[in-house]
Amino acid sequence: MTATLQLEHASKSYDGTLAVNDVSFSVMPGTIFGLLGPNGAGKTSTIRMTIGILLPDDGTVRLFGAPLTRSSRRRIGYLPEERGLYRKMTVRDNLGFIGELAGLSSRDARERGFKWTRRLQLDGWLDRKVEELSKGMQQKIQFIAALIHDPELVVLDEPFGGLDPINANELKDIVLELKRQGRSVLLSTHRMDQAEKLCDEMCLINRGRAVLNGKLRALKAGTGKHSISIELDGPADFLAASPLVEHFNNFGNAAELTLHSEADSQEILRTAMARARVLRYEVREPSLEEIFINVVGRSDG
Repeated sequence: MTATLQLEHASKSYDGTLAVNDVSFSVMPGTIFGLLGPNGAGKTSTIRMTIGILLPDDGTVRLFGAPLTRSSRRRIGYLPEERGLYRKMTVRDNLGFIGELAGLSSRDARERGFKWTRRLQLDGWLDRKVEELSKGMQQKIQFIAALIHDPELVVLDEPFGGLDPINANELKDIVLELKRQGRSVLLSTHRMDQAEKLCDEMCLINRGRAVLNGKLRALKAGTGKHSISIELDGPADFLAASPLVEHFNNFGNAAELTLHSEADSQEILRTAMARARVLRYEVREPSLEEIFINVVGRSDG
């Protein structure tokens, strides 16, 4: 299967400062790919190279198996972190204009704009100026603008920032719908909880370099570590002395533990049962946030 998007050994510098350093990844059809990293890691510069706003100093960008061209860019929908609506224009005119820029006829652009605003319960605001809308409403209009031309690749840069839980959930459902339709979604965020729930694959960037790249399930399995939540009928602090424990977070009669790589979680259970009555014991794989903190900490060291 041909990748929707391929970034191969891409680098980008600004005034001698290397913002993106030899980054490679592929986004396949029907997947949500997370581009993750702390603020200032190089995510936005990477995104701008994938959609042709910036050209890489080194490396290549391929879209649908071919070099990026002006015509292929029309197959991309882009939601920038810095919103770009025309504030003095009405919602209707904004969506019509943006749709025509993406190659739609005036009629199709307006029909699709109405369809999407009705779905997101914004059709009553079509003839209001953008500046009259709340920030959440403006963000939903920008989201519609990214999808109005029915793109095959959707690039979302911090799409849920500033939205209340109801609106964020509404947009999340649409992103999952795009995946089911076979579209490709490149999602850039620093929200690890969102990425963990949505993404099939990911690339973690720190200081311009890709420090982790691959399928989320394999990356979790590859850490070799497990976290344990335990609740005892008595103090749990004695577990901190176990040589199997790398990190111990004490809550009195309960604790959260991170084990060293290859440690046997059953040995911790036996240790606990020898000293106290175990009320609850749960072994879980590391969260994406824990992996993120661990990997970024190592790469910063």
